[in-house]
Amino acid sequence: MTPASGGDAPTGDDYPFNDTQDFDDANRGLIATLDVGAIKNAAGDTIWDLNAYEFLDGEAPDTVNPSLWRQSQLCAKHGLYEVTDGIYQIRGFDLSNMTVIEGERGIIIIDPLISTETAAASLALYHAHRGDRPVKAVIYTHCHVDHFGGVKGVTTQEDVDAGRVQIIAPTGFMEPAIAENLYAGTAMGRRAGYMYGAALPRDPRGGVGAGLGQTTSTGTVTVIEPTVDITETGQELTVDGVRMVFQLAPGTEAPAEMHFHFPDRRALCIAENATHTMHNILTLRGAVVRDPRAWAHYLGEAIEMFGDDTDVVFASHHWPTWGREQILTFLQTQREMYAYLHDQTLRLLNRGYTGIEIAEQFQMPPGLEQAWNTHGYYGSVNHNVKAVYQRYLGWFDGNPANLWQHPPEASAPRYVEFMGGADTVVAKARKSFEDGDYRWAAEVLNHVIFAQPDHAEALALQADTFEKLGFAAESGPWRNFYLSGAMELRSGNFGTPTAASGKDIAANLQPEMFLDALAIQLDAQKVWDLDITLRWVFGDERFLTRLHNGVLLRDHDKPDVAAAATVTVPDGVLVYLATGDLPGAQAAGLAVDGDPGALIGVLGALSPPDPNFNIVTP
Repeated sequence: MTPASGGDAPTGDDYPFNDTQDFDDANRGLIATLDVGAIKNAAGDTIWDLNAYEFLDGEAPDTVNPSLWRQSQLCAKHGLYEVTDGIYQIRGFDLSNMTVIEGERGIIIIDPLISTETAAASLALYHAHRGDRPVKAVIYTHCHVDHFGGVKGVTTQEDVDAGRVQIIAPTGFMEPAIAENLYAGTAMGRRAGYMYGAALPRDPRGGVGAGLGQTTSTGTVTVIEPTVDITETGQELTVDGVRMVFQLAPGTEAPAEMHFHFPDRRALCIAENATHTMHNILTLRGAVVRDPRAWAHYLGEAIEMFGDDTDVVFASHHWPTWGREQILTFLQTQREMYAYLHDQTLRLLNRGYTGIEIAEQFQMPPGLEQAWNTHGYYGSVNHNVKAVYQRYLGWFDGNPANLWQHPPEASAPRYVEFMGGADTVVAKARKSFEDGDYRWAAEVLNHVIFAQPDHAEALALQADTFEKLGFAAESGPWRNFYLSGAMELRSGNFGTPTAASGKDIAANLQPEMFLDALAIQLDAQKVWDLDITLRWVFGDERFLTRLHNGVLLRDHDKPDVAAAATVTVPDGVLVYLATGDLPGAQAAGLAVDGDPGALIGVLGALSPPDPNFNIVTP
């Protein structure tokens, strides 16, 4: 496995550790940071600890890949930084950065982090050193929660409704912003606990960072609907005297994403499409597979549109890059990286190789591998190649032997029996472990655990195996997945420590999305024999749903269709239904005209998601 794949640790001869330009850039422009380390919520709980990673000092210990250690040292830096005249960033206060643009009378905020608490602390730090300037606008670069969740820490719904603050976002922002936390949000949240190492101790044997940033804050998530949509590339906007030129980049790192240029400041915000890491084509927490071909295209377009007029490029994560030559090299390197992942995977795919086979033989060109910003600190070559394969050909590799495989609970006992029984397999796995063949040890021990979940020796050895794989990983999420798995094997299921959702997310559901979410949660076998039609009224919007054959289908209202009941959902009531609080919805004004048992028949068949499902055990 190559270092870029997420596994084996590189040495000083593999990568240019004597290149310290990133440290110079990450330190450049520091003004100040907070004296107090902990940022807390209203209940007094710590939701972000600025001092948690103070141990990241000196040379890398044996328990951390030295390349990841270097990246974590860079990402752990925190404070208020000057980017260029009138542009400031608060970095290290969350997984993402918050950027402040000074205008004629106030400020524009770009990407207000995940939580209101970290966003408010960031704004307070800015105010302490640059004056109490009012917020005139908030820009969401894209539709992931770490770029909008803290918005109510920097402004209010009242100021937005009154027109005092604009919310600017790429067209189509709201649907994916809400949907990602709705349709598969529970499963993503559980896996995100692994990906970001949420339950791991912060020390050289535990969580050292996630490559894109250190980890996610755990405060209050909010959202305010955009008031200004950016609908086309080249669109210009002037806010508080600050001129901006926008470039849409849909289907790249997010379904709705955009870059924008400040011509008068010769500065380019590249959102999350060019950072100091290889990003994910498919994130390990789960998501829709991204398009590296489009990703490379839009970076090329950004170079064409803005490259000659830019002295600094900054992103929603990491530190800026200064100087025209350095900027063009940085952007071109990132562009080539995503294009190479796409094109070479397709070349090998068309020669008959499967995703896992392509990932095992895939080599990045030396010119890209020597650039620090292409390393797999967050994504990895190995899982990105598999994602490209999945995007084009799906889960099936074409071999009929893999068309109808047993699930692990059924296949594991068979494997273990064929291999001579659990004790024999564990003994052989221990020999593989002692020989350093951790990948094979992990594979065979997994069969034992799924065949005999209480086999103490297998559980302990698998935990040790995961730990060894985690200590070697260059990718922060790979490390966190391995070490989180080891923790659960030793201490039990830690559930979902963090959640990237909240009442604001539910309150901004569109009626169609709410009805679709009901369909997803339906325990169909309970209602195979029911046939229930409901009419739903959400203000001026009216829908019909029919529960039939265990499927809840949604259509626009047809007045001539009879319904068992009409359910009227006034403004402000949907949030109660979306969170499963029927009594609260009724108290807030939910009205049912007709047979109330029809609504109960639908809602009573819902099976709530389980945020604590097992991952490394059956």
